[in-house]
Amino acid sequence: MHSDDGYFGGEVAAAYDQTEADMFRPDAVEPAVDLLAELAGDGPALELGIGTGRIALPLAARGIPVSGIDMSRAMVDQLRAKPGNDGIGVTIGDFATTRVAGAGTFAVAYLVFNTINNLTTQDAQVDCFRNAADHLRPGGCFVVEVSVPELRRLPPGQTAVPFRISDTQWAFDTFDVVTQAMSSHYVTIVDGHAEHRSLPFRYVWPSELDLMARLAGLRLRDRWEGWSRTPFTGESRRHVSVWEKPTA
Repeated sequence: MHSDDGYFGGEVAAAYDQTEADMFRPDAVEPAVDLLAELAGDGPALELGIGTGRIALPLAARGIPVSGIDMSRAMVDQLRAKPGNDGIGVTIGDFATTRVAGAGTFAVAYLVFNTINNLTTQDAQVDCFRNAADHLRPGGCFVVEVSVPELRRLPPGQTAVPFRISDTQWAFDTFDVVTQAMSSHYVTIVDGHAEHRSLPFRYVWPSELDLMARLAGLRLRDRWEGWSRTPFTGESRRHVSVWEKPTA
């Protein structure tokens, strides 16, 4: 494990594709790649939090030049071990502030699978929008996929919501509605013993993201419930939002 990989070091990176296997299914990947390829057109794409290449590799296979930023060398090592990675340039660093070669020329920048929540302060999330905007060419788009905070599932006095229960693992989120801090907790049974792992996040509302975009000089273009572009409603549990950098 690299000492600066944060919560996504060697052991987590090695098991990531298996742990999140549902997100690697074609029905989870292909609609995202379809939309991102359409937005990129003939231009390059930048993935913030590129990880093991779940989206970047199939997008690059469509002929889209892809670059990425990620703090975890261990996750990027997993990407580098996969076929088709040769043309993908990855810069190691914090995607809220790290600049890559070609800044100002990307047709699309994107941040998927709740990764905006890995930035655990509002300031860092604002910085991320500004960084994405600085990498886009005029007319380029910033795309974010993130869950809608599930506070409606919290009865009075409760701070935890379970999201996975099996014979070998229990997983739940905890929320602080004052600070918007949240944590995902995983309790796994291994050889009859319980192992606990937790990850810190900051949940963020769609309207809050729109204001962050405005601070970065971007404007909302589209918002859907998912990659297949179904309408976003008050019952939607996630959204895919597209903000555009003005051409003038």
